Amino acid sequence: MSNGRFPQEVIDTVLKAHDIVEVVGRHVHLTKQGHYLKGLCPFHSEKSPSFTVTPEKQIYHCFGCGAGGNAIRFISEVEGLSFGQAVRKLAEEAHLQLGPDSPGGGGSEPRENPERRKLIEAHELAAKLYQYILHNTEQGRPAKEYLHSRGISDKLMETFGIGFIPNSWDTLTKLLDRKGFPLDLMERGGLLTEREGGGYYDKFRDRVIFPIQDWKGQVIAFGGRAMGDVQPKYLNSPESLLFHKSRTLYNLHAARPQVRKQQELVLFEGYMDVIRAWDAGVHNGVATMGTALTAEHAEAIRRLADRVIIAYDGDHAGQSAAFKSIPLLEKAGCEVKVAMLPGGLDPDEYIRDNGSERFVREVLGTAVPSFKYKLLYPRRNFKLQEDAGRLKYITESLKLIAELPSPIEREHYVKDLISEFHYSYDTAMQTVNEHRMKAEKKRDSGDNKDVPWNNGMNEGRPRAQVPSMVPAYQYAERQLLAVMMQDREIAAYVERELGDGFNMEAHAALAAYLYAYYAEGAEPNVSTFIGMLQDDKLESLASSLSLGDNRSGINDTVIDDYIRQIRRFPLLQALERKREEVKVAERSGDITKALQLGSEIISLEKQLKSS
Repeated sequence: MSNGRFPQEVIDTVLKAHDIVEVVGRHVHLTKQGHYLKGLCPFHSEKSPSFTVTPEKQIYHCFGCGAGGNAIRFISEVEGLSFGQAVRKLAEEAHLQLGPDSPGGGGSEPRENPERRKLIEAHELAAKLYQYILHNTEQGRPAKEYLHSRGISDKLMETFGIGFIPNSWDTLTKLLDRKGFPLDLMERGGLLTEREGGGYYDKFRDRVIFPIQDWKGQVIAFGGRAMGDVQPKYLNSPESLLFHKSRTLYNLHAARPQVRKQQELVLFEGYMDVIRAWDAGVHNGVATMGTALTAEHAEAIRRLADRVIIAYDGDHAGQSAAFKSIPLLEKAGCEVKVAMLPGGLDPDEYIRDNGSERFVREVLGTAVPSFKYKLLYPRRNFKLQEDAGRLKYITESLKLIAELPSPIEREHYVKDLISEFHYSYDTAMQTVNEHRMKAEKKRDSGDNKDVPWNNGMNEGRPRAQVPSMVPAYQYAERQLLAVMMQDREIAAYVERELGDGFNMEAHAALAAYLYAYYAEGAEPNVSTFIGMLQDDKLESLASSLSLGDNRSGINDTVIDDYIRQIRRFPLLQALERKREEVKVAERSGDITKALQLGSEIISLEKQLKSS
């Protein structure tokens, strides 16, 4: 299934267009652990996670089976694709076009879809226009005063790129036309609307504008808020080549670093909530922009964070949306809490009325676990002031508690429930146990049965586990290669002093690739280097070697010691062979040969002493 070798610039561009955490996260539930993310390996069955992803180096490696590489290799392995097919798949996802000269129909240089690129440029231009009007024109003054009245400072406006478009039909249309943008494409991209009689006019008019960006920070859509009683109050760009509401989260590009650091994400409903929370110091907030949370949103969140706090509006609609979002996030593998906003307030209103500190401490800080919320939310459907209503609510709650797998959690929530309604603990627990006995089903035992992709993927092609103890020369070669991947000067020194003198065939091959990689002027980048290998074993080896801080404790003396160890091994092997040959010669009575071999042994021993 070989598709030829892709030029390095193609591989580099494809890799830069993807985050390995996002790519791997589609198939593996990853949790933060120091500088790494860990999960169960998709290539062999295991109970304890030994599969790691290193965002900094954009690589993955499994300590259990030895699998490793970059995002292209992962997709190739997990989806059963050839290397070329994996490159084209990721290129397509990133809207990169491969030219006619590439292997299998790709090109020497990937090109982004020209229509997509044009739309990105148009959206960036539109964002600058909207911001200019807000900050530098008389038309923008009312909008700026409105934002100030909502507690949005000039600094916040600049941080989030907020702008304004006046009540004109063609402010943006004229600019795009003057700059040579095809207006029919601009209409398909959601910036303009086509007139019935021909021509185009602006999609947004007389609205405060919020740019919507993709995970790379590129403007792909807008949200517009009316300042008066115009309906709808919020208007988003339509679905387009750039913008997919079911997959896009507002402010994800800016929140990503803090989300990863804290492994916690705060989920809001709208732009203003995110912006006000950011001003309150909550820099891990994103929003669904008024649309319902989707499975795609949940997956995107899970790839970044282990924990989610849902901070939707406190009114009935917001709390209902929060309740519906819980199963989506939990199915994706997130630990979920729900913030309880009093009096039907939304986060923006609460912060304005009560201040940032109270919002962080009393709303986010007291968010209830999702299960607690599942017990609290349905209360509105029962008449708790009446015996029949209370009994029905308690019965339904106990049935829900019975589904909890943890005995401690069941006991906790039963005690919590009976303390409010003053029922017997023993009776309540008996009811719970009866529900569990009725609902209990036998489950097949086995490893990772709930994750079908994690079973049998590696049948027929087992990977040898790297032994924990290796000979000194092998250790020296591995350490040397690991440092060479991070330092081109050390690689150049090793090339001069050792060249192809590595004893392990795979190590020698990897060194040769490194010499060639740096000879082309490339800078140290593990993921990019792995991309040029296009060889399963070498990619796995390179990913394994690159784990950890290999530069720690490295100096010129250590490098020379490694080189000396590597050079000594062939001499030690030769010495051992000569000694065996001496024994054979002595047993056969060939004294002349024994003396000759003895002289050779003395020469080898001198070489070892001087090496």
